[in-house]
Amino acid sequence: MIPALLTLLSAQLGGEALTRLTGAPLPGPVLGMLLLLAGFALFPALVEVLRPLATTILGNLSLLFVPAGTGVVGHLDKIVSFGPALVVVLLVSTLAAIAAGALTFVAVSRLTGSGAEE
Repeated sequence: MIPALLTLLSAQLGGEALTRLTGAPLPGPVLGMLLLLAGFALFPALVEVLRPLATTILGNLSLLFVPAGTGVVGHLDKIVSFGPALVVVLLVSTLAAIAAGALTFVAVSRLTGSGAEE
């Protein structure tokens, strides 16, 4: 599992280095994931090397939510005081996202001519 961890961290380090060297507007870990994807394409056996590590990380992913839950509990007084505003913002943003998705679907459907023929 150590070689897999080194591979994963090397991809992230490579992404960070490329981001800093090129000034690319991408976060280093995202560029690192692209490097890892390229590695998978070039060396298909790499998938099997990383599979046990990926399975272990995904199996323990719920542990990453503990700090977020702790933060929510730690700032519960702020959440309560801004509660009504948060609810309104969540509802409006959700409706806006649904509307944007629907309008985009309709526009693309019209542009491609794949809408229902009536």
